[in-house]
Amino acid sequence: MFDGLLISGLLLSLLAGLSTVLGALIAVLATRRGRLSRRWLSGLLGLAAGVMVAVSFVELYAGSVLEIGLTRASIAFFLGLIAIFLVDVIVPHDYQTERTNEEQQCSVPEWPPPDMNDIRVCEERTGILTALGIAIHNLPEGIVIVAGAAASPELGVLLAVAIAMHNIPEGIAVAVPILEATGDRKRAIWYTFLSGMAEPLGAILGALVLGPYMTPEVTEAVLAAVAGVMVFIGLDELLPTAHRYGEEHATTSGVLAGMIIMVATLVLLG
Repeated sequence: MFDGLLISGLLLSLLAGLSTVLGALIAVLATRRGRLSRRWLSGLLGLAAGVMVAVSFVELYAGSVLEIGLTRASIAFFLGLIAIFLVDVIVPHDYQTERTNEEQQCSVPEWPPPDMNDIRVCEERTGILTALGIAIHNLPEGIVIVAGAAASPELGVLLAVAIAMHNIPEGIAVAVPILEATGDRKRAIWYTFLSGMAEPLGAILGALVLGPYMTPEVTEAVLAAVAGVMVFIGLDELLPTAHRYGEEHATTSGVLAGMIIMVATLVLLG
């Protein structure tokens, strides 16, 4: 069972991690035609949030309540939420926030005229810091996929798909400032790839640590904690970022579409 857990979790997390590269490719194609559409970005972020929240409550948390009871499932849920909250506080990776901080640190006086090389260095550093922050956040997401695969192959696939949809806008967030700074498409894709590879690394660590202890009760508790992690990502990261683009209707439409898609998928698989 341990070997199967490691292999399936690694493969699924690898695919989820590579979705960040898909985000970079979208950024490369979009920047050839101008800047990315705010409405499109808002809808994509909302879609990812809807998928993550729906699968968390409908499948993960509800299933854990049925198996281990409301009290234990709720404790695990909030422990997962608090744990990812602490990670987010210690290592923030929000693109807009880091970009603002970098602009403050890299501000160039108006006179003499700004050196474009200094501005490009700031943009590139923003992308690299964003990639580093996302890589650290991807480690527990790899563990999330391993926990799902331990419960059932279908659940592992669902979680991998949900996290992959979340990783696409993260890949865009890494690639855009690097593209603006250097125009180097290969460099933007490379940094995005490295940040995404933290996902299978987290899966390996999760399999090594959790594998020997994956009794049915422990698995259900871990899945409830995973639900807390994913709800936090959706509500604290994806939705606030989507609303910053000022396209509220696109965000809401994306959330509804994501929920409908995920619930329909669960019904078909059930």
